[in-house]
Amino acid sequence: MKYNELQVTSNKSKKRVGRGIAAGQGKTAGRGTKGQGARTGKKLRATFQGGQNAMMQAIPKARGFTSHKTPAQVVYLDHLNAFKGKTVDNMSLYEAGLIETPFHKVKIILRGELSEKVTLRVQAASKSVQAAVTKAGGTFEATPTPLRKSTKTDDKTSK
Repeated sequence: MKYNELQVTSNKSKKRVGRGIAAGQGKTAGRGTKGQGARTGKKLRATFQGGQNAMMQAIPKARGFTSHKTPAQVVYLDHLNAFKGKTVDNMSLYEAGLIETPFHKVKIILRGELSEKVTLRVQAASKSVQAAVTKAGGTFEATPTPLRKSTKTDDKTSK
């Protein structure tokens, strides 16, 4: 048999159940015999097991706590050597491609050594980083996370 030789109609007539024995789907109309599934108005969820809670008890529950707080973006200390004597803040780190967005918390973590003097103005830095920055002759200042500027126009001033 070849695919192009199949005798298939494009509009197949739907099955008419419950129309007598001669129709082929009479009597029980494909619902089996007796029980809740044979009755009209049967609306059961997929996990229903006849009033038995075994299925729902077998499914593991989502326990514990999920933090919705955005984690800090991490920048390593040896990356700061590229900023020779400059001020390092969220915008400069973003422009250098070291962080994804300047509007989230940034934390500097110790890795490698800092050989250049920098002024560090970010949200957080580890104690060892703060010591390394002051040792190199720079300063660290904890600043709040910068906010996005609103794109909405003020209607009161435009009148």
